[in-house]
Amino acid sequence: MENKKLSWCIRLKDGLKIVEPNGRLSKSYLEQAKSSLLRAEKDLNDKDFLWATVAIYYAEYYALYSFLQKLGIKCENHACSILATSFLLGDDKTKTINNHKDKRIDAQYYMKVDQEAKIRAMLQEAKTFVSDFDETNSKLTESEIKNYRETISKNK
Repeated sequence: MENKKLSWCIRLKDGLKIVEPNGRLSKSYLEQAKSSLLRAEKDLNDKDFLWATVAIYYAEYYALYSFLQKLGIKCENHACSILATSFLLGDDKTKTINNHKDKRIDAQYYMKVDQEAKIRAMLQEAKTFVSDFDETNSKLTESEIKNYRETISKNK
């Protein structure tokens, strides 16, 4: 089933594409992830729960996308980016972002009150998520990059 979803993502106009690996762009996305964590923390301290939630999700997405850029995988569809990462690294690696994506949508479209403690917990999870991808990226070998790219290419 997952292969069918991945194949669909590859066929999408702005879906998964194999491009040249870009370490510089990967690093830039990781820096943006860390900056978004700081923004989320500021928003949270300012009691701006909506934008704290949005910044948390984007911090995680930028960290995940930094991994894809390091591999040379481009995608303009968040669901497909998350799916590809899950396919390559396992569902445990994307569990947090999947959970927080739903919470971001809830925060944007279904305003709730008394969310501060939950958002503080999300921020801590996001810090771990970003740190984990930073570590994953730093340990990637050329051989692993080649294997991951081939794994995605086989699903066309």
